[in-house]
Amino acid sequence: HEFNRTWLAACHRVLNPAGAIWVSGTLHVYLSVGMAMQQLGFRILNDIVWEKPAPPTNLGCRCFTHSTEILLWATKAKKGSKDRHKFNYQAMKEENAGKQMKSVWRFSTPSDEEKRLGKHPTQKPLALIARCLRATTDSGDLIFDPFSGSGSSGVAALKLGRHFVGCEQDKTYAALAARRLNEAAV
Repeated sequence: HEFNRTWLAACHRVLNPAGAIWVSGTLHVYLSVGMAMQQLGFRILNDIVWEKPAPPTNLGCRCFTHSTEILLWATKAKKGSKDRHKFNYQAMKEENAGKQMKSVWRFSTPSDEEKRLGKHPTQKPLALIARCLRATTDSGDLIFDPFSGSGSSGVAALKLGRHFVGCEQDKTYAALAARRLNEAAV
């Protein structure tokens, strides 16, 4: 929990007053992340359930197959303040055949094409990340990912006309992210 408080505090410090943050995770971490967010003054706007139609096989056979992840969407903007978080409501409604979009999203895990240059154990599908970015940012905005992994956030950001800054401490994954970002920038 202290680790989550530390990195989230750093994100809070650099986030603009109306900025958004998205954090994904499984039951092993999202409860701590949500509590840390609230302790640090973030306002949680939604929890999104990412349903995986074909989840990885449960090899241990000692619990249910993990077929979802939770995404927490929060803002630094206080309720009622002059700073208002960005939500491209109309765009999300248009993406959903003219109906309000719900908080359960169904996306397959990353395709073989997304893993062509290499893969990461917690890699997210570009379509999932792109929806988050389309919902809460505009073209030209800056996206920061403190745990870049294979660079999927950056690839999605570049494809949507956003700017990207990311961090990754594992040199193997940093190299993978660099390859993917270089390809996406072309």
